Amino acid sequence: MGGVDARFRLLVSATGVSAYGNYLNLIALSLFAYEVTGTALGVGAVMALRLGCGFVAGPAAGALTGRVARRTVMICADLAQCTAMVTLALFAGMAQLWLLGAVAMVLGAGNTFFHVALRSAIPAMVGQDDRARANGMLVVTRSGATVAGFASAAPIIALGGYPLAFACNGASFAVSAAVLLVLRPRTEDETSEATGAANPGASEAGAGPSGGATARTGRLWWGATLPALLLGMIALRGVDALASASHNVALPLVAHATEPDRPALFMTRFWVAWAVGTVLAHLVLRRRRGASAWGERAFALGVCAMALAFTAAFLGLPWFALMAAAAAAGFADGWTEIVYTSRLQAAPDRQRSRLFGLSATAEQSGFALGTVAAAFALEALPALTVVAAFHGVAVCGALALLLVLAARGRPARAPKSASGDEGVDSHGTRTRAGAVPRS
Repeated sequence: MGGVDARFRLLVSATGVSAYGNYLNLIALSLFAYEVTGTALGVGAVMALRLGCGFVAGPAAGALTGRVARRTVMICADLAQCTAMVTLALFAGMAQLWLLGAVAMVLGAGNTFFHVALRSAIPAMVGQDDRARANGMLVVTRSGATVAGFASAAPIIALGGYPLAFACNGASFAVSAAVLLVLRPRTEDETSEATGAANPGASEAGAGPSGGATARTGRLWWGATLPALLLGMIALRGVDALASASHNVALPLVAHATEPDRPALFMTRFWVAWAVGTVLAHLVLRRRRGASAWGERAFALGVCAMALAFTAAFLGLPWFALMAAAAAAGFADGWTEIVYTSRLQAAPDRQRSRLFGLSATAEQSGFALGTVAAAFALEALPALTVVAAFHGVAVCGALALLLVLAARGRPARAPKSASGDEGVDSHGTRTRAGAVPRS
């Protein structure tokens, strides 16, 4: 059984539940860290520890998921995070700084391990031809979880304090682990070993957008050789994360300045409009046909559009124009996420985990650096200037990738899948049966 069926939808729902807990925790843990440490520096240190562990876990997750079943990695990550949050909920009243730091480390590493395993397992769960549709479902679900998590944090904390918020987060991880245990989805590509044995070069050169002519220029510390364009995409993804940090840091300041009496309502409206845009991106991309829809060019153009839309959102627009800009940013955000993930998933099975491990490292480091740099910049510069400058860096990176693609003199196309079928030609017909859902 393969494709996007009822079992996969159930797994996506369970992933959405754990994502909701993560975004609820993002608010609750930050506020709780301030209560424990009493300083903004303490909050920053806890967040830096969380992001730092996520950064370090990237290459480790890529290596581990190449040796251990991805489903096992995800279940262990869920259970570890569940244990951490339940412990914090039980001892919130007497929490010490060391406990807060330990929880932040578990959350940072666990989140990276889970998502590296999940994203690299999608082709095995639904088949190569349905991977883009599956990625779209995950993006839409995550967007809804983002809005729900942010919006419900204040009421939950007001109702039961931090212990209730932490308990809800722990329960969300337990739900995710339970669904994985019950459904037991296949997360490994059965054809990967056979393909590697029959064509040893396929796993290294096959991920290039134009076949064997692709130059291989990136040798990672674990010995994998990757095409230059894939490394360029991953680098651009890291720059994009750096740019995204700027609007995440600046948005609360703009909310307080624009609607000082209702800053939470301002942010809720913004993120709801953004979530609507991601849904529209999924609806559009699921109807796209042809491998060129999932190539490097589509990703680079999406980064440009996202940078322009997020910058426009800080121009002091009327509320209806602001909502349109937020929706456009969400559309571009969803577009780049789906295209980027689908492109990396076209690589052979044994290479995918390492690709996503490297990607997680790039994204975590970009976002951490961007958060610190944007916070310092906002002390001296207006929000529009900071956001425009950071997103301008992302545009420059995207234009550089587009120039490289133009210089190559041929269209950037996604490769044939590891099973030998064309990447994503349709979303309704599968040429390879992949075991069901979740990674």
